Amino acid sequence: MTLPKRVVLVGPMGAGKSTIGRLLARELGYRFVDTDRLIEERCGANIPWIFDVEGEAGFRQRESAMLSELTERDGIVLATGGGAVTQAVNHVRLKQDALVIYLKTSVEQQVERTRRDRNRPLLQNDDPEAVLRRLFSERDPLYTKLADIIMFTDKKSPRLVVRQLINRMQPKTPRQKRQVRKEGPKHV
Repeated sequence: MTLPKRVVLVGPMGAGKSTIGRLLARELGYRFVDTDRLIEERCGANIPWIFDVEGEAGFRQRESAMLSELTERDGIVLATGGGAVTQAVNHVRLKQDALVIYLKTSVEQQVERTRRDRNRPLLQNDDPEAVLRRLFSERDPLYTKLADIIMFTDKKSPRLVVRQLINRMQPKTPRQKRQVRKEGPKHV
């Protein structure tokens, strides 16, 4: 198998991009990079603070600048923020010389995984589930359009997801190789 120069994980908050990304990077022998954590490190502030001070537009500018830098690196698994796909300028960056994996999860699973997380500024309101539903309807088509592989993560352990991804990235039999070429984005 020829490994891609980089693997990019896209998907909504709570899909498992950071957890799965770390495990996948270890399996591939790549370095793991989380755009949100790197933005926080460089700014010396957490994402909710950045949203409060600069607004979502300011955060998205920082995110696009970070993606411009990171998508020049090879040998990485890159976990993007859930909203990275909302900026058209990021689409070309994310796809260039990369395998894009959409970690897809249900809104119900997102609610469960994010309900106690205070580091998600878009969910700090009276009805986070309604926000997640709205974001899903807006962003799912963008994630799908960018994806080379679509992996459902509901009720799966991160290790199982990584095993399934490795199998999809590395077809073993001639039949599997033919099927991968025919399918386009792969749904698992």
